[in-house]
Amino acid sequence: MSARPPVVSRVSDLIGNTPLFELCRTPANTRLLLKLEFFNPTGTAKIRMARQMVLDAERSGELRPGGRIVESTSGNTGLGLAVLAAERGYRFTAVVDGHASADKLRAMRAMGAELIYVSDEGEDGLATAAREDFAEQLAHATENAIFTEQHNNPSNAVGYYPVADELCAALPGGVDWLIGAVGTGGSLCGTGVILRGRCPGLRVVGVEPVGSIAFGGPAAPYHQSGTGTPEGATIGALVDFDLIDQGCKVSDADAFATARVLARRTGLMVGGSAGGVVYQALTMLDGLPPGSTMVGLVCDGGEKYLDTVFDDGWMKEHELLDDDLEARVDELLAGLAPGR
Repeated sequence: MSARPPVVSRVSDLIGNTPLFELCRTPANTRLLLKLEFFNPTGTAKIRMARQMVLDAERSGELRPGGRIVESTSGNTGLGLAVLAAERGYRFTAVVDGHASADKLRAMRAMGAELIYVSDEGEDGLATAAREDFAEQLAHATENAIFTEQHNNPSNAVGYYPVADELCAALPGGVDWLIGAVGTGGSLCGTGVILRGRCPGLRVVGVEPVGSIAFGGPAAPYHQSGTGTPEGATIGALVDFDLIDQGCKVSDADAFATARVLARRTGLMVGGSAGGVVYQALTMLDGLPPGSTMVGLVCDGGEKYLDTVFDDGWMKEHELLDDDLEARVDELLAGLAPGR
């Protein structure tokens, strides 16, 4: 892991070296640390892999000066690619649907991205398969354009190798459990494959929304953004089932309740899928061996979800606001010794 220079000249130079936050610790000295990846530029981990995909495409000659980058995105990958395109003189086209956070879409457009919708106005469902099909066709039909294809691009996982370096540097005693959301699989599996080589006893836990199909079970709509594999979409090649020891599902209600409670108790604003990761980690913590260290990958901040997860009206409209559930999450956190 290299230290960041005191003065940088590109936004992408600010990627990495994100902080660890101790959320809680049990009486048995088992602790939950959150790797706060939303301290990266754009407020998300995915700028790590966006940079890696662009740099590797340049090295291979696939991406040439003045070219166009095309990607299917629910927002966060698009934000990262928009930064890289602006810095390096490329055009960027984001193929999106109505499921994405409005703030993410506005931010991409502000950085010069072209947005192409594959869903009609007012539709808020995921259209992952349609997005990817269109993005691939568009790239093939456009001169000097590439489809970065994040779900199957090995550079995605490679972009997260430095996360393992950062964890090892910060935690010389090692990591016993790594838990993270599974969408493309890049963040969890890219971090996990390197970390397991250095912490041989590491257990890797993947979390997806109820309704996602990567870990089996029936498909159903869900509102957690940037994670999971919806019905009709293909599970990406980066989801390494041999690496993942345990696959778990967390409902929208549990994930969003956790994000909301975290904001009120700690001032820490995390995204909806990150709320799912923290919820699953909290339910497991007491059952881990004494003295264990669990690291949760928090890949997205909550400020992009003020109109959804943190808005009572939106939560009520989608039948997700549950005061009793939030009280139970609050009790779960209160029952653990504070990390500070």
